[in-house]
Amino acid sequence: MMTQVPHWNGSEVTSADLETEFLGSTVKRRLLAQVVRMYEANARQGTVRTKTRADVASTGRKPYRQKGTGNARRGDFSSPILRGGGTIFGPKPRDYSYSIPRKALREALRSALLGKVQDDEVATMTAPELAEPSTKAAASFVRGLECLSSTVIVAPGDDRTLVLSCRNLPRVSVVRAQDLNAYDVLSHNKVICVANAWEIVKERLAHQEEEVQA
Repeated sequence: MMTQVPHWNGSEVTSADLETEFLGSTVKRRLLAQVVRMYEANARQGTVRTKTRADVASTGRKPYRQKGTGNARRGDFSSPILRGGGTIFGPKPRDYSYSIPRKALREALRSALLGKVQDDEVATMTAPELAEPSTKAAASFVRGLECLSSTVIVAPGDDRTLVLSCRNLPRVSVVRAQDLNAYDVLSHNKVICVANAWEIVKERLAHQEEEVQA
């Protein structure tokens, strides 16, 4: 796939051949749905907790005498059916996280990238030459690529200046090519690969596939 590679400040534009054969030919939507559920489940804190009747602070006396009132016999004010009483079968702290085989995660990343390529939502650009963090400069090159919606910027490595420049931009995230996953791709409308980030993702997936076959 031929794509344009603009300079980070918009001064010039070159072209490059973006290899996509390693992504396959089919977007596996069911796998993507499973992976998204896993990432969202792993992000849950699971700290919600309600009080049972044993946890509620209440007096231990009986609401009324045992006989003669015409009411049902009741032991205390912490009953779940009374206002201020405990909760029956309420949520307790728990761990929602679970894992999916690494091979499935790699295949999901391929499918997510393939879908973005088919929808023409993948762009590339040269590495920003920023001497110091600049939100204005970051906003300028993101706008120059017509990424007006949510965008994930894939950096070839650790780039603290780029991260600091983009952290105040709404709906813009910066991810290392080594850490890119399907959820990062699917949760943003645009994918911008900086410098050789696309090649790093390609080599990463190819290397991991060779390890599986070996």
